[in-house]
Amino acid sequence: MSTAQIALSPEVERKASGSSFYTAMKILPKAERDGMFAVYAFCRAVDDIADNQDGPREPRFTELEAWRHDIEALYAGETRPRVAFLEATVRHYGLHKEDFLAVIDGMEMDVKEDIRAPDMAKLELYCDRVACAVGRLSIKIFGMDEEPGFRLSHHLGRALQLTNILRDLDEDTAIGRLYLPRELLQRQGIVGGDPNIINTNFRIDAVCRALAAIAHTHYAEADRIMRAKPKGGLRAPRLMSAVYCRILTRMERDGWLPPRKRVKLPKALLLWLALRYGLAA
Repeated sequence: MSTAQIALSPEVERKASGSSFYTAMKILPKAERDGMFAVYAFCRAVDDIADNQDGPREPRFTELEAWRHDIEALYAGETRPRVAFLEATVRHYGLHKEDFLAVIDGMEMDVKEDIRAPDMAKLELYCDRVACAVGRLSIKIFGMDEEPGFRLSHHLGRALQLTNILRDLDEDTAIGRLYLPRELLQRQGIVGGDPNIINTNFRIDAVCRALAAIAHTHYAEADRIMRAKPKGGLRAPRLMSAVYCRILTRMERDGWLPPRKRVKLPKALLLWLALRYGLAA
C-alpha cells in the first residue's frame, strides 16, 4: 500500500501525539500504522467540525455533509481531494463505507444540539457511532475476522467512550454538554439538564461510579474476546484497553466530586504498558 498520501499533517500529528491512541498506533507495523493514522485523520477532521463552537450550527452541518458526499463518491469510484488520503487504506483493507458515515452521523448528533443528559438508548447510539464505528474500521486494518472483530469493537468502543465521558466532565461542561445518562442521574434524584448545576451536585460521584461499572463490564467482555486470540493483530486494542481501564480505575480512586483533576497516567507507566503489549503476541 502506498503511504505517500496518508501521512498525518503537522497539525493532526500534533493533536495525536499527546494521546494514548498515538502510543498504541506507534507499536503497529508500518502498513497498519499508516492505515490507522489515515482513519485517525478522518476522525480528527470531522470531530473538529463538531467541536467548533464559533458561529452558527448550519455551516458545521454543511461541512459534515460535504464529507458525507465525498465518502460516498470515494466508494463510487471518484476520489475527491478531501478524501484522497483515505483511498489507499480503504482499498487495501476493504473498509466499510457505512462505518465512515456512522462516524459522521455521530458528529452530527453533537452539531444538532448540545447533548445534555441523554437517555441510555441515545447514549448507546452515540457511542456506537463515534467509537464503535471507529473500532469496526480499525479491526479491518488489524486483520481480524469481522465476527469477533465487530464484537470487540462493540465492547471496547463503548468502554473507551464511557471512560472519556467520565474523564471529560469539566471540558464538556465548558461547551454546554453532558453525556451522563438521564436514567443514572434520576436514580440519584438529579433532574434537569444544566451541566453546570449537575456537575456541582454532590450526588454526581454516585452517578459516575454507576457509569464506570458499566464501562468495566465492557472492558471485561472485550478482554475475554481478546484472550480467545482471534485472528489478527491485537497489540493495539490490548494496549488501549489496558491504558484506559487504568485511567478509569484511577478516576474511581479519586472520585468525581468537584474540584476534579483530569487523570493522566505517568509516562513511565505508559512506556511500560507500550513495551508489554508491543512485545506481546
